[in-house]
Amino acid sequence: MVLAGAIMKLNLRGQVLMRLGILLKSVIPYLLLYKLFAFIIMPRKNHKASRYLFVKEAKKLYQKEFIRWFSLASRVNPLLSLFRIKETPVPTLYLMGEEDYMFLPTITKLVKTHQSAQLKVVPACGHVVNVEKPEAFNSIALQFLKLIR
Repeated sequence: MVLAGAIMKLNLRGQVLMRLGILLKSVIPYLLLYKLFAFIIMPRKNHKASRYLFVKEAKKLYQKEFIRWFSLASRVNPLLSLFRIKETPVPTLYLMGEEDYMFLPTITKLVKTHQSAQLKVVPACGHVVNVEKPEAFNSIALQFLKLIR
C-alpha cells in the first residue's frame, strides 16, 4: 500500500482549523473556507499547483455536499487513532513531502512503531507529493512496489 500525503492525526493547528470551519461553515462561503484551508495546509510558493487543484475540485461540490463532507472530516480524528494503534500486516509506504508540516510529524512517529511501514520524504515538497513532484512520486512508489513482489 502506498499512501502519499497521509493524514493519521490532526495536530492542534488542524483541530483548531476544523473547529473554526464548523463555526464558520454557514456564515462564510464554502469556497472561501476551502481557499483558506488550502493556504494553511499548503502555504509555500511551490505548493501553488496543489492549492489550485484543491480549490478547483472543491468548486465541483455544492455547498450542501461541502457541509456534509466537512462534518464528516471533523469527526475523523478518533477513527484515525485506531489506525495509529493497530498495525496492519500490509507493507505500507508513506510518501510525504518534507514541507508537510501538519501531517509529517505524526507519520514519522507512526513509522517508528509499525514494523510493516516505511517512510520516504521528498525534499522541497509539501502535502500533495504526487502533484508537486510527480516524477519522484512515481519513481519511489514503483521502486517500493517492485520490492514487495
